Amino acid sequence: MGTVKEPRSGAFVGTDTIDWLLASDEPATRWVTLTQILGRPAEDAQVTAAHQAVLADAGTHELAARLGDWDDPRPLSGHDSAAYAPNLLGLLADMGVTYGEIGAVDATIDAMLHHQDEAGRLATPSVNRRISLDPVFSALLCDNHAICESLVRFGRADHPAVRQALERMASDLTPTSAGIGWTCVPSNGFRGPGRKGDVCPMVTLEAVRTLARLPVERRPLDPPALLDAARTALAVWSNRAGAKPYMFGHGLAFKTIKWPPFWYDVLWALDAVGRYPELWTGSSARPEDRRAIVELTACLIAYNLDAGGRATPRSCYRGFENFSFGQKKRPSPFATARVLAVLKPLEDLAEEAIALDVLALGSSKGGSGTAVAPRG
Repeated sequence: MGTVKEPRSGAFVGTDTIDWLLASDEPATRWVTLTQILGRPAEDAQVTAAHQAVLADAGTHELAARLGDWDDPRPLSGHDSAAYAPNLLGLLADMGVTYGEIGAVDATIDAMLHHQDEAGRLATPSVNRRISLDPVFSALLCDNHAICESLVRFGRADHPAVRQALERMASDLTPTSAGIGWTCVPSNGFRGPGRKGDVCPMVTLEAVRTLARLPVERRPLDPPALLDAARTALAVWSNRAGAKPYMFGHGLAFKTIKWPPFWYDVLWALDAVGRYPELWTGSSARPEDRRAIVELTACLIAYNLDAGGRATPRSCYRGFENFSFGQKKRPSPFATARVLAVLKPLEDLAEEAIALDVLALGSSKGGSGTAVAPRG
């Protein structure tokens, strides 16, 4: 394919790594590298070729086939499940799949538009045996936000149901124990763990990232409120020694990505807040926010990339062994490309992040007080 030089000389990645990614036999890796790291436009010949290869790849269709029937309620093991359709849709979108290209994807996206509660939140059909043996539709915020993001990513942001759900997302923003953000709102008699007024870092980051995918003029929250919500997510990290949201720690498991990245971790956090450069540069930037982002960036690098800038998965969901990100024995081109794509908007912070000693950072509440070193 030939050598492609990166547009900037090496904030987080060198030319050798770029060449390795472009030589990968995974078409999704090539697509991510070309579009999200090198910034090539959709009409670029190499981008077009990589995209077509993604659509022809058997692995892409195998993932799409796992979506099943969204209208058929079934028990779910949780929103971090590898079987949860929004998680699979997010992975497919990360690989370059769009609406109108794979029938199973289109069918799931279309079906998601048909389940909405009276408040306007989009719902997940399931059987919750703690409540009833009959099918129920859960519209917890981790349902609404995850489904909204899927629908926005697959081109349905203008659908009336999605517009209503996004407005509901905006109106659910509330003061929390950690600052303005999103809490767990009950649905069908069920509320997630933690205290009523606690911020939920997961749904807060989901909302912040989802709204970042919309043009500024189409976001249902004004910029100051949205930035404040992102700052709350950063404050959860910064205040980790004194407070730990229930289920959401910030130790080794947070710093080490579980592949594919379906749940709250350092990649999730940076993929959301990294879409708001106002947090670390310009007149609205605050030193504590910049510091938090630098710390998270340093942890993402130290705990997930080797000295050559490549990611070898340390933890994986079962069922993805046929993908490079589903095994732990060698560097994964796709995992590497995804990490570098999240780091790309943060290049201005590279010098600070690379210089930071992650072992000097304090541990989370309940920890020893000393950060656990990255696995060798």
